[in-house]
Amino acid sequence: MKSLVILISGRGSNMRALLEVKPPVRVAAVISNNPKAAGLEIAKKYDVETAIVDHREYQNRKAFDAALAKKIDFYRPSLIALAGFMRVLGDGFVNRYKGKLINIHPSLLPAFPGLRAHEQALENGVRIHGCTVHFVTPRMDHGPIIIQAAVRVLPNDTKETLAARVLEQEHLIYPEAVRLYMEGRLKLSGSHVEVSNDTSENLVLCSPELHK
Repeated sequence: MKSLVILISGRGSNMRALLEVKPPVRVAAVISNNPKAAGLEIAKKYDVETAIVDHREYQNRKAFDAALAKKIDFYRPSLIALAGFMRVLGDGFVNRYKGKLINIHPSLLPAFPGLRAHEQALENGVRIHGCTVHFVTPRMDHGPIIIQAAVRVLPNDTKETLAARVLEQEHLIYPEAVRLYMEGRLKLSGSHVEVSNDTSENLVLCSPELHK
């Protein structure tokens, strides 16, 4: 069975979604740069091996990236999933795992990359917001898109209420993206992702909220 390594920095809610849904994959390890990450205890409850590569123990990003890569390579994963991993990874690291490193971002990319995505959505008055699973490239939050989910932005939304509804969709599409990858149904074609046996019912864009 193909294996997955998950990288976290905090509570690991998307990690939990991957563990609960159980896509066709063995989770080889959960690795965190934060020794106090709450997600580490959650992973242990699921009998998943955990490891720590504390970024504060390294003089620079390059040294940290090298240590993290060494730890990841120990598990020989088929795919690496960033799940709330709050460290910027260097170009060398990203290119090392090109095509097998994915991330989930709380916006409909390419809109609102980086931090404060929900605040940016509210400040810009968008009517539709959401989340995106994408392949990681050296340009932050601009990699080829695998799957997205959309939610309405309500007139009385705050960043907290909007974030909560988006997070529900994150927990749905991240396991789906992992499943598609592990089934060999994703093909990178330049800046686009081709999905074999694509159907509009569950791929590309999920928007259950918009059909209520």
